Amino acid sequence: MRMNFSRISSALLLFFICHFITSGKLTEVEGCTIYISNKCPFPIWPATAPNTGHPVLANGGFYLPSGGVRRLGAPGDWSGRIWARTGCNFDEPTNHKPACETGDCDGKLECEGTIGLPPVTLVEMSIQYDKKQPSFYDVSLVDGYNLPVSVTNYKPASSKCLIGGCTKNLKDMCPPELQVINDEGQVVACKSACLAFNFDSFCCRNKYGSPEKCKPSVYSSLFKKACPSYVTYAFDTPSPVVSCSSDQYVITFCPDKWGTEYSSA
Repeated sequence: MRMNFSRISSALLLFFICHFITSGKLTEVEGCTIYISNKCPFPIWPATAPNTGHPVLANGGFYLPSGGVRRLGAPGDWSGRIWARTGCNFDEPTNHKPACETGDCDGKLECEGTIGLPPVTLVEMSIQYDKKQPSFYDVSLVDGYNLPVSVTNYKPASSKCLIGGCTKNLKDMCPPELQVINDEGQVVACKSACLAFNFDSFCCRNKYGSPEKCKPSVYSSLFKKACPSYVTYAFDTPSPVVSCSSDQYVITFCPDKWGTEYSSA
């Protein structure tokens, strides 16, 4: 009787698991969908890197043509970063040399959890299982900038969940000492002052490791003027971090009105 009861219990458990999966209730409770959209007039290679203890999404990287959208499924408690690589060429073996002009991850198409080389515009996310609790996300320029990006929730979109794009093209404003220039002489990215100079005062560390001691610099202020919704240095205030309850998000590279004097959505 014990053996039969055990078999019946196992069968019932399997039935309920299958029921929740096929009915979609499991994904509604624990799942999250992230849409990656490319509105740039050129292809990009989005990449993902999880925080410790979380899975790699989409093997860590993929190709996305201009106008393309890629859907990523994520666990309901996923935490990590997303960025876009530009100017990539994966046609030839790289032997661990950069294959991309910006955001490269060891010369690989699929980063497999490897963090990309700065400077890149970085989307940082921490998603909550319980949709009664907000998820947190921001766009960081702490290490620099390569593309504008917007982040919002999906269906229905809410203004309080929006991180807008940039009002100006930061690469056009980038001081010479922060510029990353490709083989054709084009500015493809802009370093942060911390990345470029490695000074404690720019990096908010050691005796500058507090909001009282680390203040905006002329460089972070330039970043803030171009991209007011982004984190431009470690103790940026008021905090640009957004809290929003949703299980669907849209990350758009080169959003509408990129490089104009108007906010991008």
